[in-house]
Formats: sequence, structure tokens, C-alpha cells
Amino acid sequence: MNNVSLIGRLTADPELRHTQSDLAMTRFSIAVDRSYTKPGEDRQTDFINLIAWRQTAEFICKYFTKGQRIGITGEIRTGSYTDKNGNKRTSFDVVVNNAYFCESRNSSGSYGNYSGQTSRRQSEPAEAAYSSGEPSEFDGMPGDDDLPF
Repeated sequence: MNNVSLIGRLTADPELRHTQSDLAMTRFSIAVDRSYTKPGEDRQTDFINLIAWRQTAEFICKYFTKGQRIGITGEIRTGSYTDKNGNKRTSFDVVVNNAYFCESRNSSGSYGNYSGQTSRRQSEPAEAAYSSGEPSEFDGMPGDDDLPF
């Protein structure tokens, strides 16, 4: 099974491009902190290359900017090529199937997610699938005493 789930910060603003056959796509990378840090050392970060197609690419380019946290699910794809010096290279990319906001609403008040697995695009972005868990996100939520059960 080839499934990947990542949460990280965009290293640059994603740019929407189109193939010769007019398919929307974007290539971007995210910085993902490693969960384990040795005592006395700085936290290590991995930089992961990603590619998104069609509506998922359009969604990412429209709603995400450099430094923003993004959650993705997708799959690893490998490829090989010969560089300009004649050396054989292997590439590893994550093909994004779904993209999610991982932070609370931005100043424009919009946030959402897009699943490349659906056949229609939502006209209104939905709420984030992942949450940063900041207390301000839960203000105004009913307490245990307010629940009817």
C-alpha cells in the first residue's frame, strides 16, 4: 500500500502551471519537522517535494502561501532521469490526492479542504480536516455542562 500523510509548512508560494495539454499542475515543497530530537540538538527538518494536479493544484495555489501549514495525503512516485552531466538520477515526489488547512482561519476568513477523489469542486470551502489545536479555535464551543446528554 502506498499512502503518505504529511503536515508541514510551504517553503515558497505555490505556482499554478499548465501542461501542453492544458492540465493544471503545481510543484512545491514543504518543510516537515522530525518528531524526535536528541537531547542538546536542534530539531531536524526534512524538505519534501510534492506535485498536485487539476483541481487539487488550483485549490493549493489559490488558498496556500509560503510559510502556511498544509496537510496532505497522497502517494510516493519514483522516476529516473539523466542529468546534464550524464549521471543517472532517481527522483522521489509525493503526488497529492488531498490537501487540508492545518491552521485556523486567515485574515480573509476563508479556509477549507479539497479532495481530489471527488468529481465536483465545492463552491464554498469546507472546514479544515486538521486543526492546529490552538485554544482560540475552541472559544464559544459548548462545555460538557451544556451538552444534552
